[in-house]
Amino acid sequence: MNRRLIPLLAAFAILAMAGDGVAKPLSYRLPDETATLRPAPDMEAAQNNCAVCHSLDYITTQPPGLGRVFWETEVNKMIHAYHAPIDEADAKAIVDYLARVY
Repeated sequence: MNRRLIPLLAAFAILAMAGDGVAKPLSYRLPDETATLRPAPDMEAAQNNCAVCHSLDYITTQPPGLGRVFWETEVNKMIHAYHAPIDEADAKAIVDYLARVY
């Protein structure tokens, strides 16, 4: 057995024996959403997809007039970097909405 692996396995065994005393899941209640999106076509796509992962404040507090390229980049980042489960049709609708309204 690899000599470097032995200390790692020993540490793992100690943690495994500790059982419930190691860590317990935390539970907390998130505050109610206070931000709202401006009504416009495709608003539902943004509401239904974006609010799943973060507050709508992330959208509503962005500086106005950032443009389509900015919003395409942001939506693509959410999909590819953060693995947001947004399908292609909704991604287009979200970008259309955000570029039009914000």
